[in-house]
Formats: sequence, structure tokens, C-alpha cells
Amino acid sequence: MNLYLVALLPPEPVRQQVWELKQEVHHRTGSRNAVRLPPHITLVPPTRQPAAFAAEAGVVLRDFAATQPPFSVGLQDFNWFGNRTLFVEVVQTEALQAFHTELTAWCARQLPAVPREARPFRPHMTLATRDLPAAQVPELRQDFAARRYEATFAVTAFELFRHDGQRWVGIETFHLVG
Repeated sequence: MNLYLVALLPPEPVRQQVWELKQEVHHRTGSRNAVRLPPHITLVPPTRQPAAFAAEAGVVLRDFAATQPPFSVGLQDFNWFGNRTLFVEVVQTEALQAFHTELTAWCARQLPAVPREARPFRPHMTLATRDLPAAQVPELRQDFAARRYEATFAVTAFELFRHDGQRWVGIETFHLVG
């Protein structure tokens, strides 16, 4: 069984800006989980599937992308999930929420192997997660509460990733053309 993930990747220069933030947190804390994947917004959380899933998902996701117009996503400042996950906050989420709702419904009909997400969709770009040392959280909270970050980017594609045992590898990009 392989581990797969579907995500939006921001274009440059946003990708590099967020990557540098991820690297900064990694160097400051030793947290490594978040630097194993480029900056992204998860659309379909990691799911274990047989190897044949990649080809089937490719067809289904290509068909979905052909129905979807590009849209914009905004990023603004930082937030936390508890004390374990530091992230860049996604704002102006209406178009992204609609896209995610459509994708989820499409997958339910066309790719039923994808499990339904139990948690509500909360788009974000993770900077550090799970392996963030608890002793360093108070300083990080204070530092990132004082920082400002803002960016907007056009979403013109999304990507299917597979975990190779060490890191996430992009295996297909789906361009929005609807």
C-alpha cells in the first residue's frame, strides 16, 4: 500500500517565501515533518491505497480539473492548531471552500476509495507540525504573533503526491481549465 495526498501548491514567489519560513522553523527547532513536503494546502489528506490508485486517481482528477476555473487564494499572518502545528493562515476562502466541496463530491462519485474526511476543511499552509519541541512553542508563539505576512496567488493547478518512504513526491499535476 502506498500513501497518497492531493494538494494545492502556491506559485513563485509565494512558494519560496513559505519554504523559507518552514526552513527557519526547522533550523530553530529541529522540527522536520513540515520540510518533507513543499508549501501546500492539503485538499485530500494522506490516504493508504494500492499502487493502482495513482492511475485511477489520475484519470478522475484530470476530468475534475477540466471542469474547474482558476481562482485566487489569500494568505495572511500565522496561527496554531493547539501547540503542535504552526501554519500560515488562509484567508478569502470562499472560492477555495467551493473548490474543495466540488472535489470532495467528485471523488465520492468517481473515486470512492478516497475516504471522507471526518474533520471540517480548514485550509492552511503548515510551517511545523507534530515533532515541534514543546519547550520551544512559547517563543515561537510570541515571535509569529508579532510577524506579518500577506500574499495572494492564483490557483491554476493541483497535484497528486505519493510518499516514497522518505518524502512526498509529486506524481501528477492537474491544470484547471474549466
